[in-house]
Amino acid sequence: MFGGYLSQQNDVCLIDVDAEKVNRINREGITILEPEGERKYHPRAAASAEGLGIMDLIIVFVKSMHSRNALAAGRTLIGDKTYVMSLQNGMGHEEVLAVFVPPDRIIIGATQHNSSITPQGYIHHGGGGKTFIGLVEGDGKAIQSISDTFTECGIETAVSDNVKKHIWNKLFLNVSASALTAVLQVKLGFMLDSSHAAFLMERLVREAVNVANAEGLNFDPDEVLASVKKVLEGAREGYTSIYADIKNGALTEVDTISGSVVKKARQLGVAVPSHEFVVELIHALEDKNKAR
Repeated sequence: MFGGYLSQQNDVCLIDVDAEKVNRINREGITILEPEGERKYHPRAAASAEGLGIMDLIIVFVKSMHSRNALAAGRTLIGDKTYVMSLQNGMGHEEVLAVFVPPDRIIIGATQHNSSITPQGYIHHGGGGKTFIGLVEGDGKAIQSISDTFTECGIETAVSDNVKKHIWNKLFLNVSASALTAVLQVKLGFMLDSSHAAFLMERLVREAVNVANAEGLNFDPDEVLASVKKVLEGAREGYTSIYADIKNGALTEVDTISGSVVKKARQLGVAVPSHEFVVELIHALEDKNKAR
């Protein structure tokens, strides 16, 4: 979705190890299914970084467990002025990015856009919202042009000096509603339609807020819960990536999503029994898929 949108005004190349996907993108472009109808874009695609040269910006969208290998394979894309950005779900991605670029070239952020791949190979854009980005170190003004480019291409983006708070805001949704869609194998809207799912979602939200506030971020749990529900209202038909992973028998990113809350909670001495349960339950579902 991001590659398609950004290709409207930029030279974009999507790198994927799936040669069939790469060939299809180069041949047919990317079709994004929007609420108002289909839109088609034509970024380039490649199966490796070989011969592509140095890039201004690299956006890491692989699953978190593959980030290090993906960046290692793409070292030739990184120059002295290259920024590397993670909009991946969860927290702590800057630790991997720091192996490849200095902190003042690392951009982290959070986006409310939700998309998934349909069986036909199209991109279903389930819902949108604002995207926030920020530097791990340095003055955010240095990346204002990147933010402007995103906005001009239809991805409303702002530079934040407190981007970690926005990452927590995104995390609240992912560790509650999104995690439950994986366990229950449902669309996001089910969290609003089932009183039982809503109860579980609220418990997960409140536990996560306790951890964030122990870190000094001062979230109001009722406001956070209302915000999560607002996002769900706008993405009722959306499927999450963690839902798709469990459905397709793939490994999930639960350790950098719900697991990141558990890790932070242990560091801060905060109890998060519901999150611990969800992490183990999703890993159990992964084991179940392996057994099949």
